[in-house]
Amino acid sequence: MEELQLIFVPGPGIGHIASAIEVGKLIVNEDTRLSITYLLINDPAVREYTNSGPFHPRLRLLNLPELEEASSDFQTKSKLPEIKSVGQVVRQRPLVREAVLGIMATEARVVGFVVDMFCLIMTDVADEFSIPAYLFFASGASFLSLMVFMRRLTDEHGADITEFKDSDKKFPVPGFVNPVPATALPSAMLDKDGGAVAVMTSARHIRKVRGIFINTFQELEPNILQSLSTSNDDQLPPVYAVGPLLNFQTAPESKFSGVIEFLDQQPPKSVVFLCFGSEGRFSEAQIKHLAAALESTGRRFLWSLRRGNQSDSSTPVESVLPEGFLERTKGVGRLIGWAPQAAVLAHPAVGGFVSHCGWNSILESMWCGVPMAAWPLYAEQQINAFQVVAELGVAVEVRVDYRGESGAVVSAEEIAAAIERLMKGGVRKRAEEMREKSSGAVVDGGSSRKFLARLVCDIIDNSSG
Repeated sequence: MEELQLIFVPGPGIGHIASAIEVGKLIVNEDTRLSITYLLINDPAVREYTNSGPFHPRLRLLNLPELEEASSDFQTKSKLPEIKSVGQVVRQRPLVREAVLGIMATEARVVGFVVDMFCLIMTDVADEFSIPAYLFFASGASFLSLMVFMRRLTDEHGADITEFKDSDKKFPVPGFVNPVPATALPSAMLDKDGGAVAVMTSARHIRKVRGIFINTFQELEPNILQSLSTSNDDQLPPVYAVGPLLNFQTAPESKFSGVIEFLDQQPPKSVVFLCFGSEGRFSEAQIKHLAAALESTGRRFLWSLRRGNQSDSSTPVESVLPEGFLERTKGVGRLIGWAPQAAVLAHPAVGGFVSHCGWNSILESMWCGVPMAAWPLYAEQQINAFQVVAELGVAVEVRVDYRGESGAVVSAEEIAAAIERLMKGGVRKRAEEMREKSSGAVVDGGSSRKFLARLVCDIIDNSSG
């Protein structure tokens, strides 16, 4: 039996790597001839995650050589972490090219080259070797639709999207029920220092791929997926909704000792869980307001707290909290560093999730039927927050247009009001409905399994065409 090989370049960051590996498992299980080699951009956090494998006998992880620090336009001008990541990816092209040469020298036939949404520039490498390229979109279809819309606005109507920063403009983005406000646009799209150029360059590369598979499911974003499949842009390739791609693998108990025990002692749906992702950190002033809000509500809470913009763990966390906060909330709340997010959301004691609206977090929340309070920080989280609040009705708003780089402080009163709306359950019914649809999409015969089968067939057919 002929072995067929896919080369996969995931984006930097644990969230992108994790979902790339999950979709890889599904692909190779769909057709036993297929295997995948991941080319990983060298990063300490990524290495720690990938070393927890093996993930599957037909998934191979190959760390690219470590590059010395070097400045680039992306890195010297833009202050946005997602744009610095794009700059990091651009520098990896020679290393990826060299790795592809090595893989093609083996007996396996390379049938596709898969790039993450942050790595679309790598489709140039696929072109060099005449390998069909595919896009793995680790975010939602809503962000993809927004990228396509803004690319048209830029290229066909001459718009400068950075001019929409701080405007009250609203956009008729295909697939959205409500007009999308400029305040929901990702910071990178509005960034004059390289961000807007990087996003538009990526959007143009979308038209070069043979297909796009997205970490979403038909029942979550039906209107947007329909609009993408019937787009007037004839160059938009086929779209496959293959999610939700989730990893509920439990980390070692030592990493979250006492967390589950704390939840076990709480009544059902009584705990508000606060977690803002691996990069979600607040200023000391914001931490104080958040603590005051939690205390004023009297609600049970589990708070994953990361300080400032640095990972300095030498300073006691007590020093940035209101004086006496830990004593006054003892038994009611628990403060932790790293959180086993999926395990916490799945616990019956958790009744609400205050989140940065990273896409993986949204999918985990929907899978567990836990409603959210939306507090975006960076990347595409503003459009995600707008979607879960205004379009899907599975979240209340803390502040949908919040941007981490702004330095703004959300008041304790505003946060407390959002927590009360969240925990009183107005959006819980819709979140629980989405839990049923989420699990139904991935069973045999579900919408995502049908898309997956079609994707794998198309990959194999395109390789011989």
